Amino acid sequence: MRRRGWRSRALAWCRAVWNTGLEQRREYRRRGAWMNYHEQAHELVEAKKEHPWLAEAPSHCLQQALRDLDEACRRHGTFRVQWRSARRWAPSFRFPEGSQMEVQKLNRGKSRVKLPKLGWVKFRASRGLDGETIRSATLTREGQHWFVSLLVEDGVVAPAAHVAPDSAVGVDRGVVVAVATSAGDLLDQVFSTAGEKRRVLRWQRRLSRAAKRSANRGKTRRRYGAVRAKEARRRRDFCVKTARQLAQTNAVVVLEKLPTRTMTRRATPVADPAKPGRYLPNGGSAKSGLNKAILSKGWYRFELALRSVSRYTGTEVRRVLAAYTSQRCSGCSHVDPKSRESQAVFRCIACTHTEHADVNAAKNILAAGRADRINACGDQP
Repeated sequence: MRRRGWRSRALAWCRAVWNTGLEQRREYRRRGAWMNYHEQAHELVEAKKEHPWLAEAPSHCLQQALRDLDEACRRHGTFRVQWRSARRWAPSFRFPEGSQMEVQKLNRGKSRVKLPKLGWVKFRASRGLDGETIRSATLTREGQHWFVSLLVEDGVVAPAAHVAPDSAVGVDRGVVVAVATSAGDLLDQVFSTAGEKRRVLRWQRRLSRAAKRSANRGKTRRRYGAVRAKEARRRRDFCVKTARQLAQTNAVVVLEKLPTRTMTRRATPVADPAKPGRYLPNGGSAKSGLNKAILSKGWYRFELALRSVSRYTGTEVRRVLAAYTSQRCSGCSHVDPKSRESQAVFRCIACTHTEHADVNAAKNILAAGRADRINACGDQP
């Protein structure tokens, strides 16, 4: 279809502008100079005269790519911003001018939005948009499917107080049970069935044997990506529903400070001094398995979903240090690693208090969150 081809070309245009702008900024930094968004936007106008294919793309999308690049360089540094690869980049581009868009409801589940230079695009609406002002639209491709996300002003004001102002809960995130609460609830879901795991393994083996840039390799990648996308959608759905459930019933939700990106880094190779070119065992296989277990539970996505829904419920999200929360007894506060008998069993060696290990950790997290708030008020916990 013409529109599908246009969307794919728009992705390539925005990616080319991002990579060119990043290389320009890096070259300026090597010479000790700076380049900002306004200068690059002015040069983009001149580049359209030399490259006609740039004139076909929506100007607002290309300018938004430069704005995003400018913000990324200011936040992370020019040399820490990554390139947008055609294969490893999550393809998306944004229309920032909401005033140029129009949304029409076709039937109960279908609507359409009018985007600049793209025309009317039909989509399945997840909820109504009556009386809401559109600010921007983002088109994202996942596998062979396209999704549109509309940023709107819904006019909802965050409540001054929660419906249950005295309620609080501590949350422990784990690799076996996704979410454990201080109330004793163990919330988890199977994101990938046994059959899907076998298919993933089969597609991975075929992908490793397929020739690069071949038709069979492309077909295998699409099938492998379809299974992975289904798993990701289940994980996203679980995180959103669990976060809403906790936010609606609790005025305070206490989490651990878990740097997921740092925790899931691969093990550093250790060179063997006696054998140049070889490396010593560093537990890389075990660390890789732990990284996959952490990422499969969606720790960071759950925290984002909880912070997002808390704006509508008036819930306060607190973060505390994770040190010793799994080794401390919630009954007598005795700390000893020997009390953690296994992944699921906690039996205090001082007071013989026995409880599920994740629930015990969640109770310690809740107590730490309350203690931090008391300290912030100037009192002793």
